[in-house]
Amino acid sequence: MTDEARLSAGLTRRPTVHDVAREAGVSLATVDRVLNDRPGVRKATAKRVGDAMAKLGYERDMAAANLSKRRQYRLAFILAAGTNSFMHMLRDAVSGTASFTSVDRVELETILVPPFDGQALAEALDALNPDQVDGIAMVATDSPEVRDAISRLVARGVHVLTLVSDAPTSRRAKFVGIDNVVAGRTAAGILGRCCSAPGKIAIVMGSSLLRDHVERRLGFETVIAREYPHLTCLPPVEGRDDADTVARLLSAQLQADPDITGIYSLGAGNRGVARALKSCAGRKRISAVVHELTPSARSALIDGTFDAVINQDAGHEVRSAVRILKSLIDGRPTFDAQEKISIDIFMRDNLP
Repeated sequence: MTDEARLSAGLTRRPTVHDVAREAGVSLATVDRVLNDRPGVRKATAKRVGDAMAKLGYERDMAAANLSKRRQYRLAFILAAGTNSFMHMLRDAVSGTASFTSVDRVELETILVPPFDGQALAEALDALNPDQVDGIAMVATDSPEVRDAISRLVARGVHVLTLVSDAPTSRRAKFVGIDNVVAGRTAAGILGRCCSAPGKIAIVMGSSLLRDHVERRLGFETVIAREYPHLTCLPPVEGRDDADTVARLLSAQLQADPDITGIYSLGAGNRGVARALKSCAGRKRISAVVHELTPSARSALIDGTFDAVINQDAGHEVRSAVRILKSLIDGRPTFDAQEKISIDIFMRDNLP
């Protein structure tokens, strides 16, 4: 409603239900029944109330409405099980967020599935009961069975977000996470400057089934090929985000190829990267850029093993997912600027 229209209706403030009742010539109880879709109101009366709301520009206070209805938001986060430190950080963020969202009648649940297992994730989605959950945020495996399971869940009335790793061709409502192509490009810019002499770059990824890993690799290799032609990207090794596997595979690669001058680890398992680097202490220093500021990555920055860490704020992502799911459930728009997840770059000298 414009200021002129509000003034012509005799209002100099935001309209209330009292104004709507007065304009429609009905009681407050009738307005309440219309707003909450309760029975006992004739169609003609409901239309009169609706017309009054439109004329006055009445906008419902959803927080107050939900409080009056004792509305509960039942949300679930589906995360990967295992030793992935960043997944543990996400779990901790869900627990921390649950401690203060309970006053807003938000119930949060964490469901763990095996990592990189699209079938297990699809089964977890199919097992959800729409009578017990209103919305979910999930770390997606971009596979046909997961996309189909998302479609089935959305068709059953559950709102779905992807978190950290996307499934963009699915029926999910939104993705909450960083721009992973840009994150890979950022890592290439840092590592390209660190590796001034000709050499090779070893790439460690968790799995090609994860969209975020594929996109980071794409961004990284594009920038290296275009801007740092003195460097050659080796085919990636897949460490399944497991530190022991990463240490074994990367150590073997470093021992076999003395021309490796840099490492880009775009997934988890960075304790394994640090172990592999420390096992090559006798050779020329190898620069390394990794993802996520876990405790082990922080230690490796401090002792000089890693050059930089590309990070995303797990707490921001979880809080953003909760806000977006609440808005979807209420049928309200989201504030996209608030929900944008930034790419953080940490080096030894700017650690928080």
